[in-house]
Amino acid sequence: MVGSALCRQLISIPDTELILRNRKELDLTDDLSVSAFFREQRPDTVIFAAAKVGGIHANNTFPVEFLADNIRMAVNSIQAAYENGVKRFLFLGSTCIYPRMAPQPIREESLLSSELEQTNEAYALAKITGLKLCQYYRRQYGVMFHSAMPTNLYGPGDNYHAEHSHVLPALIRRFHEAKESNAESVTIWGTGKPRREFLHVDDLASALIHLLKLENPPDWVNVGTSQDIPILDLANLVAKTVGYNGQIKTDPSKPDGTPRKLTDTSLLRSTGWNPTIDLVSGLTSTYRDFLETHSSGLIRVV
Repeated sequence: MVGSALCRQLISIPDTELILRNRKELDLTDDLSVSAFFREQRPDTVIFAAAKVGGIHANNTFPVEFLADNIRMAVNSIQAAYENGVKRFLFLGSTCIYPRMAPQPIREESLLSSELEQTNEAYALAKITGLKLCQYYRRQYGVMFHSAMPTNLYGPGDNYHAEHSHVLPALIRRFHEAKESNAESVTIWGTGKPRREFLHVDDLASALIHLLKLENPPDWVNVGTSQDIPILDLANLVAKTVGYNGQIKTDPSKPDGTPRKLTDTSLLRSTGWNPTIDLVSGLTSTYRDFLETHSSGLIRVV
């Protein structure tokens, strides 16, 4: 999803040659393959958008893979980039790196100030490792390696897996299927009270390109909208967008995750960037893309 959004915007920039690989073409957990790729291609700029990601259920079920695979991908790529003369490396993480009870809105300096959210601790630890490794390479060797920590993303190309996707694409799929089957109700995980912030992937792409143009960017910076919404309100908004008119129930026996995770984006905004896509219009265009890919049989479920 992120890679595709970046390509849509980078392709229009003059004198830009994109060097692309998907997960089938390059296994980033294999250090020898990663070293060979960097040695042969010699990119001057890298945007590291690769990750093993998922929602609460996936993070809880596969913590070994979420920790080990994401650390391997980050370490292999950052090390190979340095060894092969990459001039600029932008590492993409997530705002889940911040403590569960961090003061709201979350500022960059909240990192490592208290305990992480247990349901996504493995993924957070991996992303913190990548962020810190970039920071240390920059400090020790003077290379321009830096990071961006986006909030919850959505948009074209999202993963709509029934169990392992993030909350927003999961809701789109569930409400669409409920509408198609005329289901009387849809039950969502948890109490519906936690608040979440959502950023359209095209806004993220523009933010990352903006960061690459900065001569002296922060070691890491939050990327978001600084606006959040309760999960139950989000469910109602998705249902309205999809056209589902049944009942929405909550299941308090399931975990809520972090109570609130609103980003303070003042640091990034101070450099001249602001988001442009509001949640209502973003959801409308995202559902339209879901319908198009669903009807063509190309919907992403991995």
